[in-house]
Amino acid sequence: MGDIYNIYCDESCHLENDNISVMTLGAIWCREEKKDLIFKRLREIKVEHGLKSDFELKWNKVSNAKYSYYLDVLNYFFDNSDLHFRVLVVPDKKLLDHDRFNQTHDTFYYKMYFDLLKSILNPSMSYNIYLDIKDTLGQKKVEKLHEILCNNNYDYNKEIIKKIQQVRSHEVELVSLSDFFTGAISYLHRNLNTSDAKLKLIKKIRERSGYNLLSSTLIHEDKFNVFIWKGGYGK
Repeated sequence: MGDIYNIYCDESCHLENDNISVMTLGAIWCREEKKDLIFKRLREIKVEHGLKSDFELKWNKVSNAKYSYYLDVLNYFFDNSDLHFRVLVVPDKKLLDHDRFNQTHDTFYYKMYFDLLKSILNPSMSYNIYLDIKDTLGQKKVEKLHEILCNNNYDYNKEIIKKIQQVRSHEVELVSLSDFFTGAISYLHRNLNTSDAKLKLIKKIRERSGYNLLSSTLIHEDKFNVFIWKGGYGK
């Protein structure tokens, strides 16, 4: 096998009855050998801005007072060729017809994770996948997701997808970075405008990525990949 990559995932507004229409799933990935340097640099950026090294990077914490910190994190991602991001957007959960497709919302959730991850995976590489712990995604579903991804890649010996593991986002820097970008895309698609800092950061993401973030990019876009999911509404 080739290089080993780590994929760090998070999601926003994934619950079925949270009164929020948009659901987003995001993934940051990098070569495993690069992760320690990336973790170290992300912690250094915090300290440079007067924050503790264990300050949790989260989109929900973005504020005008800390705008320069979040901007530096954003620019670090785009300036680092080892970092990549993909996000899947479900535009309107209210239109989902789970009964028609003989599924629960939890089942739909890991189907979306499958759609998020499948285009990232290269059969000539190996991957470790880390998911933020969520009540709706128990260990059995993690194991099922691993099985489905392996079968889709004829990876019956788990040589491509070596493991899928649940972790706590505040303990893993790149899960937190995934939360940051996933939250930004969710904020945009929900048409929110409650924070000048968040709006400025979204504008900067658009500038640095070269995309409007409201439409799907090409499937093989390697730096900032956006997928607007349009299937399975039962219409």
